Amino acid sequence: MNNTLFPAVLLSLCCLLCIVFLVFGLRSVLARTSSDKRRQTRVLRITLLLLGGWILLLGVLALRGAFADFSKLPPRQGIAMLLPLPVVLWVAMSGSGKELLRHTPPHWILYLQSFRIIVELVLWLCVVDRLLPVQMSFEGRNFDILSGLLAIPVGYYCFIKKSWPSWVVLLYNIGGLVLLLNAVAIAVLSMPTPLRMFHNEPAVTLIVHFPFIYLPGFLVPLAYTLHIFSLRQWFMSRRAVAIGFV
Repeated sequence: MNNTLFPAVLLSLCCLLCIVFLVFGLRSVLARTSSDKRRQTRVLRITLLLLGGWILLLGVLALRGAFADFSKLPPRQGIAMLLPLPVVLWVAMSGSGKELLRHTPPHWILYLQSFRIIVELVLWLCVVDRLLPVQMSFEGRNFDILSGLLAIPVGYYCFIKKSWPSWVVLLYNIGGLVLLLNAVAIAVLSMPTPLRMFHNEPAVTLIVHFPFIYLPGFLVPLAYTLHIFSLRQWFMSRRAVAIGFV
């Protein structure tokens, strides 16, 4: 793995910054709720434990080569990518999750999606260094950088300036999920598995190694989590408006 140092460091810093923003954001949101200090501390500790445990588990498994077997379907890194989804959906639909989302500034959730700019820069650097095939970057078929570039403008003009209509948020989240799914599909179809459709070299194998395992294992789940939470907020706000109107 030549020329991976700078992309690896940049990706690691991106993950670290995302975790810091998540923890401090959750701490701020918990302080806005009616929960007592003991419950706030418990929720924060559980979140830190889950995040830290997941990051550690992914790292250890990657270093032990647990994701490097491409002969079996589905790919193990795909399982790692989807494993958090049931928990995310449960949180989004639960009463406690609803209370947290009600007290979360909606532009915060959108602003954090800007981390995808860094992710796409990492992928582009890997393409330049011939560590990944061209279709994995914005020079090829992956346009997920648009989700990162639009995150702050959509959040600012929809929720701070309030000069853009609320349907822009809905459109942004749906479009962001489509772009994310496209990026994931390109990666899967570029791996050396029976599903491979892109046969240009190199095959997508870099993401099973440390620290690049955090692309499918942490950053992709973070992206779809933010979309799910933002959509949940949007529908909650629409329902509140409808009830108020009635």
